[in-house]
Amino acid sequence: MNAFTDRFLAAADDKGAPVCVGLDPVYERLPASLQQRAADAGARVHAIHSFCQGVLEAVADHVPAVKFQAACFERYRAPGFAVLFELIQQARELGLIVILDAKRGDIGTSSAHYAVGLLADPQGPDALTVNAYLGADGLEPFTDLAAVEGKGLFALVRTSNPGGDAIQGLTLTDGRTVGEAVADVVADLGKRDTYIGDRGYSLLGAVVGATKPADAKSLRDRMPEQLFLVPGFGAQGGTADDVRACFKPDRTGAIVTASRSVLYAYEKSDVADWQTAIATAAGDLNQQIADILK
Repeated sequence: MNAFTDRFLAAADDKGAPVCVGLDPVYERLPASLQQRAADAGARVHAIHSFCQGVLEAVADHVPAVKFQAACFERYRAPGFAVLFELIQQARELGLIVILDAKRGDIGTSSAHYAVGLLADPQGPDALTVNAYLGADGLEPFTDLAAVEGKGLFALVRTSNPGGDAIQGLTLTDGRTVGEAVADVVADLGKRDTYIGDRGYSLLGAVVGATKPADAKSLRDRMPEQLFLVPGFGAQGGTADDVRACFKPDRTGAIVTASRSVLYAYEKSDVADWQTAIATAAGDLNQQIADILK
């Protein structure tokens, strides 16, 4: 079985740590050398493309995966979406696993359209984030297609944003939190035999924020076959110690992702070359997670 989870875990073994760099490019924060005064949308897309190419080259030796934030490209409409898919291919040519952070979700036909558009294309991402809060029937069009295509999914369970607490942290009458109830839905759907890779992980993983360490152990126990995508590390406040509970005793089970702390490392660096600053930050990310897994 050519499962996404098996491919990622092999790549993580090769690079030394299960980490991921998020590409959330904002034009106004690009290196000055790439910005153009009064740039129109076309020039901005070109600059973002050049920047992301440089980021991919800088991090490829240090991390097994990258995560593109779809919104940063979709705001530029067709040109931005075209650049996104060009970058996905460039990432693959560098040997990187590609996750698309699009948080898609709906029901019935709508979910099927989203799934085909982003998972059926062989030139598309290796994995996709999806919204679990519409229930299992909103996820099944994605999981069914991902199983055929050898792709992966990460369902939102416990997100890193503070506002998520108001919903995900609510306690139900049976004693579970809303987040735990969603985790149970994800675990149940993801345990189908055709979804499980050779290393025991389901194609349906879960998003569990690094800023929610108190919940991580409970969610890890509820979702033993889920690979966790762990955002919020670095700029959002998540630390290496915070993500420990996301891992199993065999030191697998999570992908720790950092975006701004790596992507814009040059803003706080004395190094003149922005690619070197990003490469250094990616190496530091790898080392921090490798250290807690020793």
